[in-house]
Amino acid sequence: MTGPRSLKECRVLCTPMTFGKRDPSLKATLEAAVREVIYNPFGRPLKAAELCSLVTDVDGFIAGIDEVDATVIGAGSRLRIIARYGVGIDRVDVGAATTHGILVTNTPGANSAAVAELTIALMLALARDLIAATEAVRRGDWPTWDGIGLRGKTIGLIGFGSVGREVARRLKGFGCRLLAFDPFVGPEVVQEYGVSLVTLDELLPQSDFVSLHAPATESTIGIINQATLERMKTGAFLINTARGELVDERSLIRALESGHLRGAALDCFTREPPDRDSPLLRLPNVILTPHIAAHADEAMNQMGWMALESCLAALRGEQPLRVVNPEVLNLPCNEERHDRS
Repeated sequence: MTGPRSLKECRVLCTPMTFGKRDPSLKATLEAAVREVIYNPFGRPLKAAELCSLVTDVDGFIAGIDEVDATVIGAGSRLRIIARYGVGIDRVDVGAATTHGILVTNTPGANSAAVAELTIALMLALARDLIAATEAVRRGDWPTWDGIGLRGKTIGLIGFGSVGREVARRLKGFGCRLLAFDPFVGPEVVQEYGVSLVTLDELLPQSDFVSLHAPATESTIGIINQATLERMKTGAFLINTARGELVDERSLIRALESGHLRGAALDCFTREPPDRDSPLLRLPNVILTPHIAAHADEAMNQMGWMALESCLAALRGEQPLRVVNPEVLNLPCNEERHDRS
């Protein structure tokens, strides 16, 4: 794939708020390589309408969890690559990008350890009711209550990709029984982690903790709903550090309010940030974090460098690594598209 202009003629849009936050050389490298870098002017993930005006004259786009739909793709008349900062591509219209000959890349594995570590932290915080205990002491109380140990408990992992495997690796030392549901993984993959591969119907009623590690796809959106929640063990916990779209939040709220679930820990939501009047914000048995699972120093640096390398490779006319839509590589370079304004 050849490029219509040199790197020094290119403009790049970079929207992830943590890009270069821990490693300033990321920004310095990007700025030295291209003519101009446009950074996120809003300090939050961007909506499609906001992106449309920003992508008009850019050649490369290092994207965070922004809404990159078909309107954004169409507005980017010079756009050659969308380098997703992270692994999830559910907020990028890959089909539209492919139609327009735009490469889409991501950064698989870069944040797996960080997400796994937060998952374990949330699991322990739920088991020992750490948030309520902290708040009680701050009020001047000194209560006594019983927590739950992980030893001997059954942990059910929905999704056994890179994050699910990192979670399993870390839970080995806790003496848990580990189950996994993932129709795209075979028994030979899970064996080395000491995990039993089961169906979803087998996993739900056996698990004391159910932890979500699946991408948001047609088959996984809403996988946690009224029916699946009812099949979960009474008194179980739910952890979601994957995608908010995996959970029907209204059904989850009912399960928490009724006491069927003992608690939940959510790092992602169907709407981010969640509405101020959402019952999730008021329920005492819910731990809420602002989609920070990947925001650890090493993970942010690795995601940044991987996205940067992919973006610059594409702009140089080279084939980047980790291409999500490789069929674009076989298309003839459409000079007319990249040159129109």
